[in-house]
Amino acid sequence: MRTHRPAAVVAASFLLLSGAAVAAPPAHAVPSAGLRAGDRATDFDGDGYEDVLIGAPGGTAGGRTGAGYVTVQYGGPDGVGTVRGAVLDQNTAGVPGAAETGDGFGRALATGDLDSDGYADAVVGVPGEDIEPLGDAGGVVVLWGSPTGLSGTGSAWLQAPAPAAGAAFGSALAAARFSPDIPGDQLAVIDRTDLTQFQYDERTRKAPATRTGRVPGTPGHEIAPRSLTTGDYDDNGLADLVVSGLTTGTEPGHGRSAVLLGEVQGLRFDHDLRGGPAVASGDIDHDGYDDLVTGEPYSPDDGGATTTGGVVGVYHGSAGDGPVGAGGPGTPPVWWTQDTPGVPGGAEAGDGWGADLSVADTDGDGFADVAIGAPGEDIGTVADAGAVWLLRGSAQGLTATGAASWDQDAPGIPGAAERGDRWGGQVRLSDDDGDARAALLAAAPGENTGDGIVWILPVGPGGVTATGSRTFDAGTFGGVEKSAGYGGAIDE
Repeated sequence: MRTHRPAAVVAASFLLLSGAAVAAPPAHAVPSAGLRAGDRATDFDGDGYEDVLIGAPGGTAGGRTGAGYVTVQYGGPDGVGTVRGAVLDQNTAGVPGAAETGDGFGRALATGDLDSDGYADAVVGVPGEDIEPLGDAGGVVVLWGSPTGLSGTGSAWLQAPAPAAGAAFGSALAAARFSPDIPGDQLAVIDRTDLTQFQYDERTRKAPATRTGRVPGTPGHEIAPRSLTTGDYDDNGLADLVVSGLTTGTEPGHGRSAVLLGEVQGLRFDHDLRGGPAVASGDIDHDGYDDLVTGEPYSPDDGGATTTGGVVGVYHGSAGDGPVGAGGPGTPPVWWTQDTPGVPGGAEAGDGWGADLSVADTDGDGFADVAIGAPGEDIGTVADAGAVWLLRGSAQGLTATGAASWDQDAPGIPGAAERGDRWGGQVRLSDDDGDARAALLAAAPGENTGDGIVWILPVGPGGVTATGSRTFDAGTFGGVEKSAGYGGAIDE
């Protein structure tokens, strides 16, 4: 529980600029260190290797169940291991607040270089935080990167401009450079209804008056937000933001996403589209424009692609009137299911195919591939054991050629498929050894009756392989394992 307090990250106005044209940004709009505008900065210690942040939102910290914690692992020439890692929670020195029952520290995660110092920072959602006297108002903690990695030193606390009971502020997070006039990445935060944007202000280190807004959309397509992703879909050198969730109103429960373009003036709502509440971004066809991937794991069929078992949609970026679809908004996406020819398996109700997504190049061919989690997949007669898929990118877009899937009964995968493991509840492609090929992290938050375990499937000559795969859990880093839900969130 905490009271209102200023923050070292300053809330900026959330701008919805109507009718503004996309202007060419100045040269300094393009992020440094080789990152494209839509890419996420993930190197906390500045050694040139991607690092990995994993949440255990149900974890016990300071004896408080469900307080939550996160673990950080640092990449290197041999990838992420279990030696260079640490546990961070609200009892860590310098982290604002204190670990309390039900806070859910680590339920949502993001990374970005918010203060533009060359080190990625970790952003941790705490949606169950009470802001006295408001229960579950929620908040966000920023852990600053440094030459020695993450620590609690100087950590910043963020909260909604007008905290509300049950709002769960910090339910989803994303950081990228949306504006050319701000040196660091900006931070987008959602609660149950609203979107708020923050920017770092080293000069004031205070929180001035802030405006926030409902997630924009066209009438009849309003959404309750669930997730965020960033990408430079129109290749103008500025990141764009997609807010994804489920429709409300007379036809609730359908996946829907709002697209906000990054422009010189800041973010501007452009249009909305079918797909969600899971989203991820990357350049699948290697044409210089990021593509948007959406997952509808459980939403009802609305007359388009069937959602039995889950459906994944791909919207290709372009220089048209908007960031998705060849030529602009309204161009139909390409829909994928387990019944698509060449995709392993078959669609069944409750599979949850597309519950989580990750996009990156796994075989070094320059085309981003798509990892797909299906935590509700039954393996034989074992219900909800879960599985993961990998579909390859190509010049023509996503392809079933070379598609692969794994579960815990697959050869080379440690463990065994068990009821309720929900393997694939989180997936993450990460190039943590710097070879331009991303390994696959797959989490089973339900493993061991809710303790949670994470698998690493390494990269072989042809891309991701089960050979040499290994596991780790929160106890590896000194966290309390019991009911931690480890892997309930992995930074994307």
